[in-house]
Amino acid sequence: MKKLSIVILLIALTACGRAADLGRAPEISPPRQSAEFVAMTEPPLIMPRTSGRPESAASLWSGQSASLVADRRATMRGDILTVVIEIDDRAEISNSSERSRSAGDKVGIPALAGLPQRIDQRLPEGASMADMVDAKSSTSYSGEGNISRRDKLTLRVAATVLDTLPNGVLHIQGSQEVRVNFELRELTVSGFVRPSDISGRNEIAYDRIAGARISYGGRGQITDVQQPRYGQQIADIVLPY
Repeated sequence: MKKLSIVILLIALTACGRAADLGRAPEISPPRQSAEFVAMTEPPLIMPRTSGRPESAASLWSGQSASLVADRRATMRGDILTVVIEIDDRAEISNSSERSRSAGDKVGIPALAGLPQRIDQRLPEGASMADMVDAKSSTSYSGEGNISRRDKLTLRVAATVLDTLPNGVLHIQGSQEVRVNFELRELTVSGFVRPSDISGRNEIAYDRIAGARISYGGRGQITDVQQPRYGQQIADIVLPY
């Protein structure tokens, strides 16, 4: 009874959370509460300083990011780079197997010093030692399976360097939220990249991200309708059929 009360309470709390979005669009997460913003501000970025002379501000050899000779690729905590996601995967698998087997055994003793004849007289009517054992068996098996799947996704998202590992690998994370009417689209990407894999345009392909975690989904009225109700989800877990 106690467990049932806890389940009912959880369902009620969830329903209250859903009721908060009635009649209004989903809330967008504040950018200043993201891990990317924290990486940009804590600790503060150390910007290169000029020598204080007026001519140093116009020097082509300045260490600032606006310099013509500066490397604009992300290399340190707080830097931003672009992640290019172009997934076009296709998998097709077809398997079939067949197996058959047949066997037959026949044993009889028609003559053995007159013993089979004497034994036949004591056997039930129709039984004879001449056809003592006659057995046959046959089995067959046939199986077939097919898998066909295709995933296609083309996206671009800006990611921020959260940290630099001791071996120089960059830990990146990026998020993007777009709200259209009452539906919010969410895109998140995270993983680890080598600075040498970042192109001169400060971009990196998703297949060069180690431990890549890419999530593309949303929340809102349309997504809510597409999801089964909580009662149905619980029934799918509890019911054995």
